[in-house]
Amino acid sequence: MFLFSEDEDKRVSSLLSRLANYDDAIQPVEVEPGAPGAENGGARPKPKAKANLGALTGVYLPCIQNIFGVIIFIRMSWMTGTAGIPAFFAIVFLCCAVTFCTSISLSAVATNGIVPAGGSYFMISRTLGPEFGGAVGILFFMGTCVAGAMYITGAVEILLNYISPEIALFGDFEADKDILYHNIRVYGTIFLIIIGILVFIGVKFVSKFAPIALICVLISIFSIYLGIFINYNGVNKYKICTIGDRVLSNKNNITCTPEGLAQFFCNINGTAGCVDFYNENKGEIREELAIPGLASGAFWKNFMPKFRDKDDLVSLDNGKYHVDKSYLSQFNYIFVDITSSFAVLVSIYFPSCTGILAGSNRSGDLADAQKAIPLGTLAAQLTTSFVYLSVILLFGASFNPLFIRDKFGESLGKELAVTLISWPHPMVILVGALLSTFGASLQSLVGAPRLLQAIAKDGIIPFLEPLQHVNKRGEPVRAIAVSLVIAEIAILIGNLDFIAPVLTMFFLMCYMFLNLACTVQSLLRTPNWRPRFKYYHWSISLCGIFLCLLVMFLSSWIYTLCAMGLAAFIYKYIEYRGAEKEWGDGIRGLALSAARFSLLRLEEGPPHTKNWRPQLLCLVKLNPDTLELKAHKLLTFASQLKAGKGLTIVASVLEGNFESESGIAQSAKQSLRHSMEKEKVKGFAEVVITGNVTQGLNHIVQTAGLGGLKHNTVMMAWPHKWRHSTSRDKHNRFLSVVRSCTAANAALIVPKGLNLWPENNDRLGGTIDIWWIVHDGGLLILLGYVLSQHRTWRSCKLRVFTVAQLEDNSVQMKKDLEKFLYHLRIEATVEVIEMSDTDVSAYTYERTVLMEQRTQVLQSFGNELSVINAGDSIKPDELNVRRMHTAVKLNEHIINKSHAAKLVIINMPGIPRKMTPGSETNYMEFIEVLTEGLERVILARGAGREVITIFS
Repeated sequence: MFLFSEDEDKRVSSLLSRLANYDDAIQPVEVEPGAPGAENGGARPKPKAKANLGALTGVYLPCIQNIFGVIIFIRMSWMTGTAGIPAFFAIVFLCCAVTFCTSISLSAVATNGIVPAGGSYFMISRTLGPEFGGAVGILFFMGTCVAGAMYITGAVEILLNYISPEIALFGDFEADKDILYHNIRVYGTIFLIIIGILVFIGVKFVSKFAPIALICVLISIFSIYLGIFINYNGVNKYKICTIGDRVLSNKNNITCTPEGLAQFFCNINGTAGCVDFYNENKGEIREELAIPGLASGAFWKNFMPKFRDKDDLVSLDNGKYHVDKSYLSQFNYIFVDITSSFAVLVSIYFPSCTGILAGSNRSGDLADAQKAIPLGTLAAQLTTSFVYLSVILLFGASFNPLFIRDKFGESLGKELAVTLISWPHPMVILVGALLSTFGASLQSLVGAPRLLQAIAKDGIIPFLEPLQHVNKRGEPVRAIAVSLVIAEIAILIGNLDFIAPVLTMFFLMCYMFLNLACTVQSLLRTPNWRPRFKYYHWSISLCGIFLCLLVMFLSSWIYTLCAMGLAAFIYKYIEYRGAEKEWGDGIRGLALSAARFSLLRLEEGPPHTKNWRPQLLCLVKLNPDTLELKAHKLLTFASQLKAGKGLTIVASVLEGNFESESGIAQSAKQSLRHSMEKEKVKGFAEVVITGNVTQGLNHIVQTAGLGGLKHNTVMMAWPHKWRHSTSRDKHNRFLSVVRSCTAANAALIVPKGLNLWPENNDRLGGTIDIWWIVHDGGLLILLGYVLSQHRTWRSCKLRVFTVAQLEDNSVQMKKDLEKFLYHLRIEATVEVIEMSDTDVSAYTYERTVLMEQRTQVLQSFGNELSVINAGDSIKPDELNVRRMHTAVKLNEHIINKSHAAKLVIINMPGIPRKMTPGSETNYMEFIEVLTEGLERVILARGAGREVITIFS
């Protein structure tokens, strides 16, 4: 293997062990507190518990515990009766479809590599990037905190309504639901304090309670099914009192007979006689079974929707009365406490479907996460979906339509409907529901701080960095405190039906981005996208995205926009203020695919004139010793000209040997990037190391860019010290680039007087004068207009000057130019300068002689600093005299008209096609004479095509 002797340290055999045990290699080393050497990092690694959980105990049962929550116990039967069996079945099916699609996407994303701490946040951030990951991670954290608050609220409602109503602190909440919500706020805060203490004790203590809560949930669900079929013919023990089509509360010890109800309906407020409704329906006063059972045919009575507004009566008709509620309440009527609709029930029910991420969040404890996560998550989702859909049919077929819509069981003295049908005793459900909700809130408020700590530890949100702190027991105490505060804010809402929609938004945002992650990766087909779970397709994930959006807008379009706005705010905050993270995310892959598609489209042909914009190639010079930019004002000019738009490539050429100095090229590129950031130039930096700088510059002009995304304009500074150079390298190199630009059909921009160029935060007032001598496709006018859009030049007015020769009609030229600018939609004043064919002045002749003397000295000695012998007589070339004459006369007009201008833009003369010895030096001298006495000048040459058009 002598052929590969240079790569001896990269042998495959030396890497196989580390590659095969990559899972262990990436795990952080935990140091036991107090271990020897813990202060200086020399502690013995804490032994890691063996990951041996399977799909059942590691994924399926935790998901079951998190999905089965408070809603099924205290709201499921009420929603079935309110929406009707078909409508509520559609609601549940829609929500289950969301979680099914998300479970498919989750299985694919979670099995595409190792998922350490952070769960869903880790998956989304590493798939869609830190911006999306941080935004969704924060929303998921807040959702988990609100979930803990919802479970606490449900536990308090069960305690106060159905177990011990006598311990209420605020009045008789049986008569006023608002008093009930005040009690929920107080007891919810007490519960939160207790749970907070348990969370601060540590996760080990909390984990011991999880199996108890899980067993309670499973026993409760099983007892509901068992009770429904055991009570097939109904439960004679529980009867409700109805009058006509209305149900009555059993408070005040009512007797369900005409005589017993007369005390409520007769002699009201000192008025003799009974109310009309009593007189009309006293023959319809009867006791009905609250649970008539499956054999009763109640299914069809609960078939149609019965949505009601707040304070409507619970009745079989529409329940709408234009009578004050305080008047009706004395008749023991039961009122609807919230306005219900299809959308409202969607928002209340959806939290029942959440919990599918519980298994993936424990991937570190799974023996084989690649198999356990898909199997356990999908099994849990399908199981819970079957339970939810089946209990709708069973509840609708078993309960009295009036009783099932009595949310708090007031017709039976505060009895929960689902508890009465269970077997063997109602307390099985009450105790089980109380413990399960308490356990679920405990789990939520243990998981939320760890998620927040994982986000803070990643360092993508600077102000969260203090929250990564953990105490000696490894508990994120600061994150726990933040989680408890958010949970308390949610508890203060007081009503579970109002907390649930908030929770719905947070979880749906997370599920939507999980589906988006799978969709993006599937469509991009990146080589790293190799999930072990094969039963996925991008169309399923895309369907999941649309279903999430549908449920969000159905639940509340206001909450949806708020959640999206919050996510967008966090995204932009991370983008602009967050730490730079490169996680190889899918959004970068999406950008690459889009760039590839766009580049191929650009190859189809040159861009239309309407789409032309200066795509700059800035040729800059670096100090070979310090690698610092010599003329940073060139980038300042590029920033003002581009305003952050379009393509900008900043390139430099260093003399040397690339094979031995490649590190210098990287350092130089970093220096260029730093200078670009400082001048706010968005683009790309390139550095070339070559043995011949002139050839390197020519190669860059030819090869910079990719495909159709190439520069169309080259920008370089005027070599202002060319006269004082000890050789002709400076201007020869400059002229070589000019010729290369002409050959490459690229426009050329040469700023002169860069030392006086304004900074980006300067504000100039005055004029930008454009001297349009020859037609260049409108480049000069476009440059002036683009510069005037930058805030530095915004207060400057444009003036366009053009030259009329002897045979031209200057009046008509001015009219034509004004009309042309009008059609271009560019505001500028126009002036035509008449240049007569005058004789060559003595000054012009002497300037030409001096120029040619300098050229002769350079040719003879190769050094411009040599002494010129004034006694030698030189007869100047006639063509050079005429060129000098034009430069001198035109400079006089420019000085006369534009001496006070903040910037002069002028056509750059072309290099003569027939070059003679000394022509290069003469050309440079002509330009010096042309721009003499001007502070800031831009010399521009078009590429031979139109860059501006009057058409839209």
